[in-house]
Formats: sequence, C-alpha cells, structure tokens
Amino acid sequence: MEEEKKEVTEGKGWNVFKLLPSCGKEAANLDIIFACDGASSVGQVANEVAKDLTVRGVGARMCCTAAVGAGSEAHVNIGKNAKRVIVINGCANKCTSKIMQQKGIKIDYEYTISEMNVKKAPTLDFDDKDVEKIAEKIAEDVGYNGKA
Repeated sequence: MEEEKKEVTEGKGWNVFKLLPSCGKEAANLDIIFACDGASSVGQVANEVAKDLTVRGVGARMCCTAAVGAGSEAHVNIGKNAKRVIVINGCANKCTSKIMQQKGIKIDYEYTISEMNVKKAPTLDFDDKDVEKIAEKIAEDVGYNGKA
C-alpha cells in the first residue's frame, strides 16, 4: 500500500502532492479542460470547477489556457489531440473559447459560468455551492459518474 502511494505522490516533508496524468503524453486518452481564471467571481468559479473535475480522477485533466493563448505548440497540440475538449468560460466575453478557436482546437463542450445563474462580480471570492452545482452539471453532461 505504501509503495502505491509513492507512485502517485511526490514531495518532501509535509508537502506530498498527488500527481496528475501527463496531459502531454496522455491527451488522446483524456478529456482536456481549458478554463477561465479571470479576475472576477465567475472566472474564479470556472477555474475551481476545472480543478474539481480534474481531481475526481474521471479521465479529465485541466490544461493551461494561457499557454495555448501564448502559442505554446505543446499546449496547442494537447488540445488538438485530446479525447474531448471541455471549455469553461467565466463571462460573456468567452475568452477561453476564443483562444481555442483562434488556435484551431475543436471544442466538444462549452460552458459559460455567467450564463449558469452565477452573477459576475468584481471580486475573487465565490460561493463553493456554485462550484459544486456547476461541476455536477458538467460531470452529468459529459458522463462522469459520481465523485472520486
């Protein structure tokens, strides 16, 4: 059992972290999530939802939206090679979707937090209940059963 833990964790002292699947090597087997992380309540909700879906262990993995926008060939290829691409925008600007479209990445599922009964506010604070509700909606839509 202890050896199994070493395979999925890495760190020193109290800093032991669960490692995620390598999105670069395993993109074809993963749903890749690109999310907003904008400076508003809905941007933060989008990012938290992406994190929630990633840590469930259901074959979804968030990837760096900023790297795609910056033109990182490796990150663009992750999106192009993904099993499915899930985009989670924060607000009506839909920056994350626009980045994917500009880089030729096909979007399989697209969500916008501000269109899901969550009001955009100029704060980094958010309600955990919104994150849970939206993560459950997306999980249901894309076929993830239950929490890990």
